[in-house]
Amino acid sequence: MNTRERELKPISGWFMLPLLILAGAALGLWFQEVISTGPSAGAIILWTLVVIVWATLLCGFFTLQPNMAAVLTLFGKYVGTAKTNGFNWANPFFVKSRVSLRARNLNTEKIKVNDSRGNPVEIAVVIVWRVVDTAQAAFDVDEFVHYVTVQSESAVRHLASAYPYDTTEDGQTSLRGSMDEVSQALTKELQERVGKAGVRIDEARLSHLAYAPEIASAMLQRQQAEAIVAARTIIVDGAVGMVEMALERLERHAIVKLDDEKKAVMVSNLLVVLCGDKAAQPVVNTGTLYQ
Repeated sequence: MNTRERELKPISGWFMLPLLILAGAALGLWFQEVISTGPSAGAIILWTLVVIVWATLLCGFFTLQPNMAAVLTLFGKYVGTAKTNGFNWANPFFVKSRVSLRARNLNTEKIKVNDSRGNPVEIAVVIVWRVVDTAQAAFDVDEFVHYVTVQSESAVRHLASAYPYDTTEDGQTSLRGSMDEVSQALTKELQERVGKAGVRIDEARLSHLAYAPEIASAMLQRQQAEAIVAARTIIVDGAVGMVEMALERLERHAIVKLDDEKKAVMVSNLLVVLCGDKAAQPVVNTGTLYQ
């Protein structure tokens, strides 16, 4: 059963303080009168009881700083939550449990988890959260700060197992390449998990992401190989386009007539020059292509 917050407006402490000071002065005058007229047992007992009540009322004062709240309970029953800043007074029998409404940071420890491809990765997140329902935070979970910490770690593990660390396919979500989407998914999942604690997640972002040390070297080689393949693909595409353009221009302007064999030799030479990873050494042909 979820407990819902009810706001309770306490009485201003600056209103009650003068009243209790006047009441204290009146008790002093009363005591002098009782002593001067000859004290009786009944009068002393009555005066003592009134003093006890007066002293008990003094225990009702409390202060609240900005973005702080006090959860008030009376003999185990939830009465309400006071959020009025400053000097306040409430029933002295209320138990006042203070709860901070300020934004809090949770920087999780690095944890090792397998991504969707089974690769072990290290991941950590930074979460900004705050209490929005003090009744739920105080009564629906046990130690809401610890609850948020545990649920955050569980959500991070689930998130990491749902996405690959990296991908070479366009449009596919990955932990490294889709930070914004991953952060939104993490925030949504965290909110679903900690909502019963009266907590709101303001922001959640990855603070650390890396392959586990045992596979980091192999994955680095894999990334380098993928980068080389991708770069070579672009180079070959560009080289083929340049060769095609060169042949079209030679034929269009009738600079030289090339048969199929000469075209093959020219295409081979141009591709070697354009696709090679080192500068080509020019060779001047002073004769014919045919023997």
